[in-house]
Amino acid sequence: MTAATAELLTVPEVMARLKLGRSTVYDLIRSRRLTSITVGRSRRIPVDAVRDFITYEIEEAA
Repeated sequence: MTAATAELLTVPEVMARLKLGRSTVYDLIRSRRLTSITVGRSRRIPVDAVRDFITYEIEEAA
């Protein structure tokens, strides 16, 4: 695995990291709360976007 591919996660990888279901992850993407890109027909989420989402949610909960 190269550094470039290590920085992009698939939806199932994000599901596992956030302990969320597939529909919820796609809802977060649709609502622009979780940034993603499309590569061909595949959806990829940058690792930084997942970290930013977690940070934002923690700040909102405080």
